[in-house]
Order: sequence, then C-alpha cells, then structure tokens
Amino acid sequence: MPVGEVGAVGETVSIAASHLAALYEEHVGRATALATLLTGDRHMAEDIAHDAFLRAAGRFRHLREPQAFGAYLRRTVVNACRARARRARLERTFLERASRARMIDPDTAVDDRDELFPLIKALPYRQRAALVLRYWDDMGEAQIADILRTSPRAVNALLSRAMGTLRRGIGRSER
Repeated sequence: MPVGEVGAVGETVSIAASHLAALYEEHVGRATALATLLTGDRHMAEDIAHDAFLRAAGRFRHLREPQAFGAYLRRTVVNACRARARRARLERTFLERASRARMIDPDTAVDDRDELFPLIKALPYRQRAALVLRYWDDMGEAQIADILRTSPRAVNALLSRAMGTLRRGIGRSER
C-alpha cells in the first residue's frame, strides 16, 4: 500500500475525530443540563448525557439530516432519563415490599434552600419532562409532543396538571 493512501486514511480519521469533538462541545453541555433538570442529580445527569451522546454519535451516519443531531440527542437524553426513572421506581417498589419499613428517600441531598425544585422532582416523570422542555428548553407543544411521542393536546394536559400541582405545593409551603 503506498504511503499516500495511508496518509489519506489518517486525514479522514482526523477529520472525523475533529467533527465528533465539535459535536460534543456543541451539544453535551445542554444535554447534561437537560438531564440534570429531569433527574435532579448532576452526576447521574453527566453519565446519562455522555451515554446518550455516544449512542447518538454512533447513529450519526444513519441520520437522514445530520443537522438534526441536537434533536436526536435531546430525545435520547429524555428517553434515558425516563428509563432511569422507571428503573429507580421499580427499585423503590422492590425495597418497599421487601422491607415493609419506611422507605429511605435516596434523593435527600437535594438543596433544601430551593423549595420549588423538590416539588418539580415529585412530579410524575412525563409532567416533569414536559415542564422542563417547555420552560427550560423553551420548546413549543408540538416539539415536546414529538420528543415525548404523544399529542400536543396531551402535552397541554401534562403541563396544566404539573402547574396545578406546583401551585398547590407552593401554597402549602407558604402557610
């Protein structure tokens, strides 16, 4: 094999690596922030964001529209957070049934100064995801519906229920 061909392959790998690095720098920060808001745990969120980036980057060649990488990554993060929440709920249920004692909340390290965040964490996952995507990521109902794989009317209902729960929770804490 001539030396020129090896150089071309090396350059191709270098270009691909620099493109991957640019995608990482552009998207992982927001993916981590999104996962933090959905999970309430910064360290878990970093793990989820990095895993989601690896999955999304592995599928990059198969994307019909490469500029849609951010949306694909966001959906991957939301799905991974949902899977973590589901897994955590199953673990809590198992521990509750096994011990029949008062369940210890593993999330007691949440900052107590902020009274709103614990209320958001207590919301059902889909309500919390809709709320975060709407008010933190500034998405419309149609975009949220696409990510959560539901209808815009269902997103509207999720947001309405979440806001009602938050209003009631804030009202209770002010008394």
